[in-house]
Amino acid sequence: MSSQLFAICFNATRPAALARFWSGVLGWELADGPDDDIAILPPDPGGFRIRFLPSQEPTVGQNRAHFDLTSTSREDQQQTVARALELGGQHIDVGQLPEEGHVVLADPDGNEFCVIEAGNKFLADTGFIGALACDGTQEVGYFWSQALGWPLVWDQDQETAIQSPNGGTKITWGGPPVAPKTGTNRLFFDLRLPDDADWEAEVDRLISLGATRTDIGGGDADKVLMVDPDGNEFSVRRSDPHSGDGDPVVGGLMPAPEDADVGRCGGAGLGGAEVLERGAGGAVRAGGWGRELGHATAPVESGRSLLAGMQRAHRQGSS
Repeated sequence: MSSQLFAICFNATRPAALARFWSGVLGWELADGPDDDIAILPPDPGGFRIRFLPSQEPTVGQNRAHFDLTSTSREDQQQTVARALELGGQHIDVGQLPEEGHVVLADPDGNEFCVIEAGNKFLADTGFIGALACDGTQEVGYFWSQALGWPLVWDQDQETAIQSPNGGTKITWGGPPVAPKTGTNRLFFDLRLPDDADWEAEVDRLISLGATRTDIGGGDADKVLMVDPDGNEFSVRRSDPHSGDGDPVVGGLMPAPEDADVGRCGGAGLGGAEVLERGAGGAVRAGGWGRELGHATAPVESGRSLLAGMQRAHRQGSS
């Protein structure tokens, strides 16, 4: 069985303060993490957790990934924005136009996120955290689809998106041009293995898919540090059956069944969009990612961040 996405982690200069911020924005419960870190847990026990780990790494540029929060109405969007500002968030300017419906904010540690307007088709029925939107290549989208066993729900124009067969939060990659990586990512994936999984075999499988191990000759006996094909850090940890940390979770989702057909999805997986055709590598093409949210990837000046290219995408998502 493949690794399971246990948590999305933030390297934070003030973990406790950042955890309180996101707990207040999302309405999630605070809890202790497995490494003396702080986590927040969703009301749904099957939902994914967010972990906040201490780090003194300075912020260099904008993040390679950010949350897109959904709204059920204009009033709901305004309430989310107001709550975030009251808790210490702030508006940031990435070149968005006044008439654009999404709101771009940063949390108290400078991590960008968006509050999307109601009616976005691509994020329909995904939950409050509609997407983790990432700056990345088509190759890394393929890697994570195979690594987690999650189907591709969009694969066109080098943009990719994956989602659990059970629905929920999507993970998206905007395709080229990808901004150069500078320093350690502030957001990263924490994977866990089922209790009966073969630890070494799973590490070897991830390497065969394109990951690179970065802790050769040292590190934690129960945790492996790796990078994906785009150089993004992630960890793979053995499950601890006594801690409860091994429960299969992310985005309110269980992991893909072993017999799931990765690369195949139904219309419901795209928020009701009709599946039109099968694309390269068995992935589907549908009226979702590029036309409904799709984080624009038109070439811009060197050093473009993901946020600087999101304007057209969010406009399309509300059309």
